Amino acid sequence: MSTRSSLSSDSSSEASETQERIHAIQTPGLDQAQQEYFGNDDRHADIIRTFTRDEDRPALAHLASLLTRGETRRTRESATRQGTLERKDTLAGIEEDDPVLDPGSSQFDFYKWVRMFMHQMETDGIKHRRAGFSFKNLTVTGTGSSIHLQEDLSDVYMAPVRIFEKSGNKQEKKILRDFNGVLKHGEMLIVLGKPGSGCTTFLKTMTGETRGLNVAKESVVHYNGIPQDIYKKELRGDVTYNAETDQHFPHLTVGETLEFAAKARTPSNRVRGLSRNDFAKHVTQVVMTIFGLSHTYNTKVGNDYVRGVSGGERKRVSIAEMALSGSPICCWDNSTRGLDAATALEFTKALRIMANIGGATQAVAIYQASQAIYDLFDKAIVLYEGRQIYYGPAGEARAYFEAMGYHCPARQTTGDFLTSVTNPSERRAKEGFEDKVPRTPDEFEKYWRASENCKRGLAEMEEHEGDYPIGADGTIGTFRDAQHEAQAKHVRRKSPYMISIPMQIKLCTTRAYQRLWNDKTSTITIIGSQIIMSLIIGSIFYGTPNSTAAFFSKGSILFFAILLAGLNAITEINGLYEQRPIVERHVNFAFYHAFSEAIAGIVSDIPIKFITSVFFNIILYFLGGLDYDAGKFFFFYLITFMTGLVMSAIFRTLAAATKNIATALAIAGVMILAIVVYTGFTIQRKYMHPWFKWISWINPVAYGYECILASQVHGVRYDCSTLVPPYGVDVGPNNFACAVQGAVAGETTVSGDAWMNTQYGYSFSHVWRNFGFLVAFLLFFWAVYIAATELNFASASSGEFLIFRRGHVPSYLTDSPDEENPQAVEAKQIQSVSSDDKTKDDEALNAIPAQKDIFTWRDVVYDIEIKGEPRRLLDHVSGWVKPGTLTALMGVSGAGKTTLLDVLAQRTTMGVITGDMLVNGKPLDASFQRKTGYVQQQDLHLETTTVREALRFSAMLRQPKSTPKEEKLAYVEDVIKMLHMEDFSEAVVGNPGSGLNVEQRKLLTIGVELAAKPALLLFLDEPTSGLDSQSSWGIVAFLRTLADNGQAVLATIHQPSAILFQEFDRLLFLAKGGKTVYFGDIGHNSRTLLDYFEGNGARSCGSEENPAEFMLETVGAGPGGKPTADWPAIWKESPQSKGVQEELDRIHAEKAKEPPAGDSNTNAEFAMPLSAQIKETVYRVFQQYWRTPGYVMGKIILCVASSLFVGFSFFQPADSSTGLQNSLFSLFMLVTTFSTLVQQIMPRFVLQRSLYEVRERPSKAYSWSAFLIANIIVEIPYQIIVAILVWACLYFPVFGTNQSSERQGLFLLFSIQFQIFTSTFAHMLIAALPDAETAGNIATTLFSLMLTFNGVLQPPSALPGFWLFMWRVSPLTYIVGGLAATTISGRQVTCSQDELAIFDAPNGQTCGQYLEQYLTQAPGQLYNPDATNGCEYCSLSNGDQFLAASSIYYDQRWRNFGIGWAYIGFNIMAAIALYWFFRVRKRGGGGGAKATLGKVFWYIGRAGWYVRHMFVRHGEGYKEDEKRKGVNDKIF
Repeated sequence: MSTRSSLSSDSSSEASETQERIHAIQTPGLDQAQQEYFGNDDRHADIIRTFTRDEDRPALAHLASLLTRGETRRTRESATRQGTLERKDTLAGIEEDDPVLDPGSSQFDFYKWVRMFMHQMETDGIKHRRAGFSFKNLTVTGTGSSIHLQEDLSDVYMAPVRIFEKSGNKQEKKILRDFNGVLKHGEMLIVLGKPGSGCTTFLKTMTGETRGLNVAKESVVHYNGIPQDIYKKELRGDVTYNAETDQHFPHLTVGETLEFAAKARTPSNRVRGLSRNDFAKHVTQVVMTIFGLSHTYNTKVGNDYVRGVSGGERKRVSIAEMALSGSPICCWDNSTRGLDAATALEFTKALRIMANIGGATQAVAIYQASQAIYDLFDKAIVLYEGRQIYYGPAGEARAYFEAMGYHCPARQTTGDFLTSVTNPSERRAKEGFEDKVPRTPDEFEKYWRASENCKRGLAEMEEHEGDYPIGADGTIGTFRDAQHEAQAKHVRRKSPYMISIPMQIKLCTTRAYQRLWNDKTSTITIIGSQIIMSLIIGSIFYGTPNSTAAFFSKGSILFFAILLAGLNAITEINGLYEQRPIVERHVNFAFYHAFSEAIAGIVSDIPIKFITSVFFNIILYFLGGLDYDAGKFFFFYLITFMTGLVMSAIFRTLAAATKNIATALAIAGVMILAIVVYTGFTIQRKYMHPWFKWISWINPVAYGYECILASQVHGVRYDCSTLVPPYGVDVGPNNFACAVQGAVAGETTVSGDAWMNTQYGYSFSHVWRNFGFLVAFLLFFWAVYIAATELNFASASSGEFLIFRRGHVPSYLTDSPDEENPQAVEAKQIQSVSSDDKTKDDEALNAIPAQKDIFTWRDVVYDIEIKGEPRRLLDHVSGWVKPGTLTALMGVSGAGKTTLLDVLAQRTTMGVITGDMLVNGKPLDASFQRKTGYVQQQDLHLETTTVREALRFSAMLRQPKSTPKEEKLAYVEDVIKMLHMEDFSEAVVGNPGSGLNVEQRKLLTIGVELAAKPALLLFLDEPTSGLDSQSSWGIVAFLRTLADNGQAVLATIHQPSAILFQEFDRLLFLAKGGKTVYFGDIGHNSRTLLDYFEGNGARSCGSEENPAEFMLETVGAGPGGKPTADWPAIWKESPQSKGVQEELDRIHAEKAKEPPAGDSNTNAEFAMPLSAQIKETVYRVFQQYWRTPGYVMGKIILCVASSLFVGFSFFQPADSSTGLQNSLFSLFMLVTTFSTLVQQIMPRFVLQRSLYEVRERPSKAYSWSAFLIANIIVEIPYQIIVAILVWACLYFPVFGTNQSSERQGLFLLFSIQFQIFTSTFAHMLIAALPDAETAGNIATTLFSLMLTFNGVLQPPSALPGFWLFMWRVSPLTYIVGGLAATTISGRQVTCSQDELAIFDAPNGQTCGQYLEQYLTQAPGQLYNPDATNGCEYCSLSNGDQFLAASSIYYDQRWRNFGIGWAYIGFNIMAAIALYWFFRVRKRGGGGGAKATLGKVFWYIGRAGWYVRHMFVRHGEGYKEDEKRKGVNDKIF
């Protein structure tokens, strides 16, 4: 076997060369083993010592997973070391049950565990794969518009004019240009470049994640000679990409999440034949121990809405999950984001160890890489606007650019320096090199290609290709053999998966039940909602007589039963879209097929749906008075259950086949309407018009409805409720008939089969045929769903771009949109820092108002209660912020930095705060919050607004009313200049990727606060979080400039570089528990700070060391860090601490007599009056709606399409009894759009409310009442437009043009009223509730009740007495009543032939004579009074008689109209009251009524119509100690 083989086998005696590389088991001792691993490289030896020092260090997790899969170590041995060391067992004396090998023991030693595990793998002959990658002539492009314009409603109307605009604006953009390089196995590559330079694209291309990208044909990417297409197809799990975002199932615990990953990639060849389950659990325990996640085993992962582990811990879960995939090639895209500096360093050390020992290949894009992190890498690549300007040894990169002519400042890290050369405003040429150094990306690339470094790299790549020829059969065959040995039985040889499809389905099914169990509350409340709904619906039809009078009621309850069984499944669309990115990630890791998860979802859902439907169907069936026959009940249950499965399959297929949830829900909305109308109840097949009748034949609910209706009435005869005439029974056998369809003259009972056939055209002989159709529907849609899931799970990559308003595109884009002209871009970038612009900046900064007030705080203590236990978050913190100073707030993770900032800014809403917070020695007044600026870590802005508009909105409302509008707007322009935002001042905020980038959003967040002219100080929470080093420098440099111009600034910062840290004047440093470690000046070169720590026993800080990192290390930051002393106690006793108290006393005494700075409205809560607040907020919300054409047009299209569909489904109904019923149902179907409209409105409100409550309300920008009023007002015009369109689209097709103008106008008024009621009802619900989902569930529940009790489906006369109040309070009673009275009243009825009661008159009498007595009291009419036989009697004469059955009267139409407006007024007042009570009113301890009612609303919200899953028990926690030791003993 060649020494360059990519595969190792330690079981063969012939593999002597490989055996010589396994030094760990044969070295004299541990220290010498480390020496052998790393030679004389002390840096790498220190890594080992670091991780053996503390058993809970998290940095070796990736190595643990890799090695426990049987991967042997790759060393960088030299020839002289082989064979010269004495061969002794370093693990001699360690027993199999030694606690150093037990991850649950405090003595666990990961280093020894790995060595022992490797020994076992060697003994068992387990093979492993390792590979590097090479890329040659790599060019990647993307297609898109050069200029992106914001869409608004005008685009809809101008679409015909602009039809060629979008199609003609597409351009191909080069993202990566002709890259070349090789990264061998066991090497680490750091990827550096500004955001947008192509780092993410490079990593994705290396792992084959190129959806949405175009890779040039001449580009070659291979893995040790295996082409990328083959490698991705057969060995997908061996090359993985870790995205920046964390995506996990929130309700799974950390242990369940990681054990799933371990089980999905557990090989079949395991050490000592350990079972799959034990192996996976043990590996997971090791990983969690090393990563510091053991304490989170039973904690939910969580997300933004589900409480779980912290953000940093969630990031570690993501890293651990990918580690457990066991991939030998890993690409990490800014995976340290959200981690503190110490954890980020240890994560990188883990990659280093894994590369050294396991031979894994790592490529890492990382922002703000410290020097310690950078030094761990073998190679570096620097990207500049898609150009490769360096690729080679990391240790030579700095020297390369310095030789080029660029200057690296003292204490600047190498990573920051390499990134800075790609930023014209940051890089500095050496003296004498100003005209020699490259400037543009093309010049950098040209310089690189001509360099010796590039030539050496190309030579290395050629050598690598010589060792691994592309497409060589031997290499790929060896990999396939090793892969197949690790795969389970029944797995294809070329499959990338470790486990078989049945095993995948079993694993995913188990996970599905774990998710259900962990979300028990949701499941229980959903079952409760089913019980409540069945009780309500069943009780409505309780006591229905077994006579012909109950025919309509019987059809109604069965319609309810089949409809709810089918439509509950629509909520599965949301669930499938939520899990899609998680499934995509797992498929890319080769955990399972996408269709395996789909099948598992079906398998896990069937028993849950079965059990859940039991509660609903049993109660509904027996309470609703259906036939008490066992056979009929079980058939009813079978059909409703089967219909639910079919509809679930249809909605799942819809979700799987579409690309976004908006499309899926839009199609689902149309489908629901079609299903409801064409089930056969609201309009019977014989009355269906041919253009839509086909829908009934493809509607599975229609087949189900026929089944249960036919089953119920088959073989049953019903007593006639209305005999015509009633005295006919005494006259003769053929002289009377029942006034119902299907009746036979002379019979006092009516056959259910005859009624069903005459009324609906149904037959009992169809029931099993229909059941077969349902089975066929089910199998078909399951098959399509499974196929669509496998083929359509992935999302395409897309680049970032700015969006501008039409007519406001910057000239630099319109004049030279060609990105191939980098010189023009470079010239503009250089010009941006010219002396002229510098002068403008100075002028803008001079506009900052002078500040003189000093904010101080003394002995601030903050206590809260968590799970009944008191916890102190801040412990006697004191300090101040003076004008003209830049103060840093730092601390270890969990020290309370953001908490202190929130407390000082008066933004906490719970807990107990004690201590003094003063301005000039005086207590804070109501205006404090509006006089301070607070830049939050989250950059929250309205996505439809532009940068300039966002700044103007802040200035108009937060600057004093005494300031003229012109002056406010002029100051906004000054802020734009200060922040260098001229180029994107007209850009739309948008969303990440399609709008402002991270840096621009941060600048806007700062700008919004500056535009308010804060009179006191500016708070900033993590202003550099998520930014690259150069962007971070730009932000801090700007804060420095603000401070130099008199602004008081207090900013939290995670871990600044040495250069950034030096920009701050003072430091407040906190330890865990919110205890002060230091507050004072930093000093020149941090000397004052360093003297304090060194004077109190800390080690000396080196001249090249970062003082911030030194300080964090000293106080014990990081997962495994330990403080060198009790620094909070040292601070309390220090003279510096006493000096702080003395200075506070001096400030208070000196400033006590000075009046506070500010406007004439100094103490007011808001700067502007309520009228001005409403004006500005109404304008902004109108603007938001205008710029959201998707929302407005979605509303219009929904209503217009629904109205047209209903209108032409019930087109020109006949004047028969059934025709009147269909007319009433057309109005009933009109109001069913209510729920969908409410669901559309609430997310828009939540978007506005999130921005308001998180940023604008704490800043006292405007009142909550102005916010509510604006949102309610803006919806109304759009609702009126919709109402007019609905009126035109439904009224005329159904009721024609022959009605009076009064009736037409009144119908329009009711339509407008209904639409306004809908919007105000939505605002009433969402005003107090936490999210649109909860409010949507409540809205659906309330709407179902309003719809049920409006008198259409069950007349009020048939309702049980205790439900009459619901009919009276239902708003739809009056709206539907008004609409029906307006359109149906006064219409003459002409019964159809099958609606007539036909009988003979007695001998010697005409029909008129025979019925003369009856007609004086009966409401109907006789069509042939002169006939002597075949008397035709119609039970109705006019529409008023028909309406009276539902208690609808024409003379009450205006009363109903007035009551409708009363409900609208109630909605508005309730919205204001609920918002105040739940979200404004300050509560006492414990929450009182607010907390109680909040829980009630939450439980009601979860009730809704949602049917998810039942719960299933699962194993919990770790096994007992004895069991765990048994597993360890078996392994070792």
